[in-house]
Amino acid sequence: MSDYVIRSGDRAAFLAGLRELVDFLTANPAVVVPRHASVIVLVNASDSAARRAGVESVAAPLGVPAEDISLGYFDARRDFGPISYGALGVPPEERQ
Repeated sequence: MSDYVIRSGDRAAFLAGLRELVDFLTANPAVVVPRHASVIVLVNASDSAARRAGVESVAAPLGVPAEDISLGYFDARRDFGPISYGALGVPPEERQ
């Protein structure tokens, strides 16, 4: 068992929701869209090494590196046009 927990959801429901959003925005051109958007998977772990390992487990299939962004945070992101998909490891004290 890993020393980290990835806050993951229902994959099929998530993908269906994205498709529903695309269909809605396509059918309603008057609806404003953001300049940039992000989808973030949160990684919980009590220690820094485990947080990094959790972020790396998400980063690997994305083909991007996990980065230490200081103060116990780790980040990995891949951009798809103006939409960013990634993982963020947040120190325990910041999740309270």
